[in-house]
Amino acid sequence: MPAFKLSDITGVIPALITPFDENEAFDEKRMRACVRFLLARKVDGFYLTGSTGETFLMSPEERKRVVEVVVDEVAGRVPVMAHIGAIGTHLSIDLAQHAQKTGVDALSSVPPFYWSFPQHEVLGYYADLTASTDLPMIVYNVPLAGLFGFDMIAKLAQIKGVEGIKYTAPTQFEIMRIKAEISKEFVVYSGADEMAMSGLSFGADGIIGSLYNLMPELFIGIRDAIATKDLGKAQALQETANAIIFFGASRGLMAVIKRGMAWQGADAGYCRRPFSNYYDPEAEEALKNEFRLLKKERNLVGVKFLDAI
Repeated sequence: MPAFKLSDITGVIPALITPFDENEAFDEKRMRACVRFLLARKVDGFYLTGSTGETFLMSPEERKRVVEVVVDEVAGRVPVMAHIGAIGTHLSIDLAQHAQKTGVDALSSVPPFYWSFPQHEVLGYYADLTASTDLPMIVYNVPLAGLFGFDMIAKLAQIKGVEGIKYTAPTQFEIMRIKAEISKEFVVYSGADEMAMSGLSFGADGIIGSLYNLMPELFIGIRDAIATKDLGKAQALQETANAIIFFGASRGLMAVIKRGMAWQGADAGYCRRPFSNYYDPEAEEALKNEFRLLKKERNLVGVKFLDAI
């Protein structure tokens, strides 16, 4: 029995990074430290082993171990969602059943990808997953694995156990339509960091994103500003976040997130290749200098990782 109902899983939810050491092995000690760091920053939950967690660069056994470590470290303090997507249904079911046994509160999955699976096979994939556990399923609408149109989302919502969607697409007007035409109870998470403000404005129940590992304070601020209808403040915070997002994207965003966390005292380790890294202290110092210049040029305030350098 999950500790949290899906309807209670709202707010700012980092798509959690997975720390690897210098030899690309999963680093449990760093993982636990990063969880504690984000809990201290008052995030509202965790989304594990997704794209930001480098899940498709890990073996099934490693993915399971990440879930075990995070659930143990969280110890029921906030909800935990596990992404269990894979191309093959057999593997996804195995990961789903392990995640339920470990104690997560909800599951999520990209659709099967690489081959162009027809609609009935994608629907069958999700039906098989939801039948394999008692946990709610959050389908994942993301360009990397293929976007769903509204009609497909409506069909997915009819599958028993599919209770929400992680909506990482630019067509955020569909969030309103989902709530109006599918169900107000169908949970929607906005998944585009650079559109957190608009996602919440259009009715998303929560936001899940990569940069919430690095600068959760900005997105918590956006959440609170939207809740009080202070759109000016929300816009200013989103502009600050986006300046950093677009700047970091050209410098290896995954590596930037992990190094930026380390600058705040939460050593998130390194990425697995083919992602880039900042192993060289001189290269890392150059990155810090670039961020210092960005902070000055754009007058970026209230960003803790920038203040730390």
